[in-house]
Amino acid sequence: MAPRKIEIFDTTLRDGEQVPGCKLNTPEKIEIARQLEKLGVDIIEAGFPISSPGDFNSVVEIAKAVKDPVVCGLSRAVKRDIEVAADALKHAKRPRIHTGIGTSETHIRYKFRTTPEKIIEWAVDAVKYAKSFVEDVEFYAEDAGRTDNEYLARVCEALVKVGVTVLNIPDTTGYCLPEEYGAKIRYLKENVKGIDKVTLSTHCHNDLGLATANSIAGAANGAGQIECTLNGIGERAGNTSLEEVVMVIKQHPGLNLYTDIQTRLLYPSSRLVSDRMGMIVQPNKAIVGSNAFAHSSGIHQDGVIKFRETYEIIDPEEVGVDQSSIVLTARSGRAAIAYRSQKLGYHLTKDELDNVYQLFLDYADRKKEVMDEDLHEIMKISNITARVEV
Repeated sequence: MAPRKIEIFDTTLRDGEQVPGCKLNTPEKIEIARQLEKLGVDIIEAGFPISSPGDFNSVVEIAKAVKDPVVCGLSRAVKRDIEVAADALKHAKRPRIHTGIGTSETHIRYKFRTTPEKIIEWAVDAVKYAKSFVEDVEFYAEDAGRTDNEYLARVCEALVKVGVTVLNIPDTTGYCLPEEYGAKIRYLKENVKGIDKVTLSTHCHNDLGLATANSIAGAANGAGQIECTLNGIGERAGNTSLEEVVMVIKQHPGLNLYTDIQTRLLYPSSRLVSDRMGMIVQPNKAIVGSNAFAHSSGIHQDGVIKFRETYEIIDPEEVGVDQSSIVLTARSGRAAIAYRSQKLGYHLTKDELDNVYQLFLDYADRKKEVMDEDLHEIMKISNITARVEV
């Protein structure tokens, strides 16, 4: 069976920008949108047009600036929201309105104070109205992760009948376990009439650190779209990380899935978002963190120097990182010292390495990390000069 494509729906500019302090202006949003287009994302959620004049304008300008991805605007299941979203998207070559409403008992009872039947009626009316403006309409069943599966299937079936194109099944609170979320997607695939006419989408939050696992479980069980953000930014603990799901899919051919993401642009795209939003990427962040391909343990360093795949399942160049880094600390061994010294032009004999290593340990006990300038100083003390080997 041929691999199945998973569409990547990037919401960095909408859900990602909801992080306190990460507000972007319109030129910055356009810059990121163009980078997302180069990266190969299928859908860009450009903003929530009715939320502010600035957001409306940004959606308008992004719709003008990109040509390949679908450009999506968010709305509530409210006529005015939908009208404003449609207006903001009028210049998009491939517009999509993303509308929706909460479907969990908690949302129905406490947020909307209505009935399950009324929610279905509300959802159907919203999709019908959005379809009067654009052909491509996505519906989000907010808090679907905590929604009863049988009721969720009823909601989805009603929307399939009125022409919805994408059904978004969000784990809004990040509550689901991967097996639960995967089973929810599978239940919908097996129990909603006409489900093959639409795309099921995952939108997972990271409150329990399971967003990536849940998204992959959803895709493995039939979802055709993953909603995510660069660096995993987003509300509270964040969203599914784009770079993580893309590389999971790439590294696991057994999933029989693929994306169109140009993975060598992942790291520079991550840096751009981090710089423009002022949101530092944690060093131990998978794929794009500064320590993702750094090794400081002597055992690990020795293994990586001998054969990279010993401790790295991804070639750094695949994601746009120049090379692995050997970080010299008190835990480093002779192999790492010899390796880094050689990079600086010092080709050490065994006796020289033994002498240098003892000096190195003195430095390493006093410093968190031994830098290249420290190695040069150690070599000078040891009367060792750099030389070029022919």
